[in-house]
Amino acid sequence: MAFSACKKKNPHAEDTVVFKPQPISPEDTIKYPNELITTLNRKNRWVDSVFRRMTPDERITQLMMIEVFSNQGQKHEEDVLKLIKRYKVGGLIFFQGGPVRQAKLTNRLQAASKVPLWIGMDAENGIGMRMDSAMQYPLPMLLGAINNDSLIYRMGAEMAFEFKRLGMHLNFAPVVDVNNNPQNPIISYRAFGENKNDVSSKSLAQMQGMQDNGIIATAKHFPGHGDTDVDSHLDLPVIPYGRNRLDSLELYPFRHLIQSGVGGIMVGHIHLPKLDSTTNLPASLSKPIVNGILKKELRYGGLIFTDAMVMKGVTKYFEPGEAEVMALEAGNDVLERLVSVPKALSAIRKAIRQGRLSQQEIDRRCKKVLAAKYWVGLNNYQPIKIDSLYQDLHAPHAHEMLRQLAEGSLTLLQNKRNQIPLENKKRRTIASLAVGGTRTTFFQKKIKEQLAVKDYFLPRRTKKKDLEKLRKELLKHDLLLISIYGPSIRPSNNLGFTPEDRALVNELIRKKRSIVVLFDNAYTLNRFEDVHQATALLVGYQQLPAVQAAAARLIMGNLKPQGKLPVTVNKHFQYGEGL
Repeated sequence: MAFSACKKKNPHAEDTVVFKPQPISPEDTIKYPNELITTLNRKNRWVDSVFRRMTPDERITQLMMIEVFSNQGQKHEEDVLKLIKRYKVGGLIFFQGGPVRQAKLTNRLQAASKVPLWIGMDAENGIGMRMDSAMQYPLPMLLGAINNDSLIYRMGAEMAFEFKRLGMHLNFAPVVDVNNNPQNPIISYRAFGENKNDVSSKSLAQMQGMQDNGIIATAKHFPGHGDTDVDSHLDLPVIPYGRNRLDSLELYPFRHLIQSGVGGIMVGHIHLPKLDSTTNLPASLSKPIVNGILKKELRYGGLIFTDAMVMKGVTKYFEPGEAEVMALEAGNDVLERLVSVPKALSAIRKAIRQGRLSQQEIDRRCKKVLAAKYWVGLNNYQPIKIDSLYQDLHAPHAHEMLRQLAEGSLTLLQNKRNQIPLENKKRRTIASLAVGGTRTTFFQKKIKEQLAVKDYFLPRRTKKKDLEKLRKELLKHDLLLISIYGPSIRPSNNLGFTPEDRALVNELIRKKRSIVVLFDNAYTLNRFEDVHQATALLVGYQQLPAVQAAAARLIMGNLKPQGKLPVTVNKHFQYGEGL
């Protein structure tokens, strides 16, 4: 594959050279939004040469991507290896594991494959979302609070660097759903916010950061998963709206990214009866939605992926095999995470014999997948180098970018009596209460570097007698610094506190001068009905150490608040607010 060296904005250094695929034929004058879409839709000698050596069955399985874990042991790895050797599947999707284990497994699986495998990951906030020993980047809600989209571009570029270092080619991100339903159990903090313009601009920045650096981005979940109250992993959500609403809201970011050349779009398992009235039919299996709206109306020429075919939004209503046939009939190019490769292959073969699918159409999509492999450089495949892998995935430039993202996102919603910045005053006692904490948190540690405070902890499901003892201790102090944490590193939709836990926090806020800092999903402010009475209120969106450090700096006056609330929480805290 020919490459050209071109200087690009990226987080590594101003003079860093990034390698990108050259156009295949300078004589070709067809215009596409960018070179990735161009590559997918042009004749290609490497693609043709690989295609000619494939059997009809291999052209079908080239459209399949199977799940792989690098932490499930030898038997799982052997099962994956069998699917690669016997069925010649086109690609892999990695989930949990570790970078070194994944790199070694990737090299082993690639060596066994007839055609180089393209490898993807659901890594909406970087590989740390899926694996240990990797950096955790912010999720979209935090990014939605940032007023500087160039920082989000830099994060996309860092994600691309990580992917390439691990021999991966495709990220199932960005999420371009407009989360306008606070009760949404599956999108929520995975969306950039509730405003379609913010979602469009920020997802575009992330997409360009990845694709400018050689990784295919995938916008999801078409035609929009933001206004649902059902998790499509568990059942089939229903969106009752018609085209007027979808055109004005849900489809807006998708149009924006299509015009800007996004390489992939993932179709969601959501039922839209006003677009396709077929009973219990998810959009992913709907010809009017995939072929009609996405391909014909929006004129999308990139790669179209199904959401995971193992999700209950499909499997509850359609049998394995038949579901994959319907997905291809609908117009999808790639089938992701199948229940059974043999069943899918058998059903697709039968559908071709029956005339439901044509071999010609399968062949066209196969060539499209091979063209994507060409664009990411798989025609010149090289094994992953294991040496220095961990160090490369924890580079100083990534830590610096993370610090800037954290500092830019902090959203100060209240600051009565100019309580922040907090000053060291004589004869004033301050209690630092970690709600959800069991030992000193990073935020508490950073505060104590500059301020005399006494640390307290309110673990989940604290016994009644211990709650009363804690209450009495805290009410003795002049000022309370209350930091709130979810149950895990990922944000939550329900913080997991008992009514008694929450009642104590509400009472403390009502009775004492208090600074409240939330290190979790902004919607969870609703878990504390009196939080609007806090003297000062700061939202950090996640409990990443970089965010906790930035919050401590802001409270001590070493940092100015810049973030704006990307969603409406309730009548007290509305979209766009932030001091």
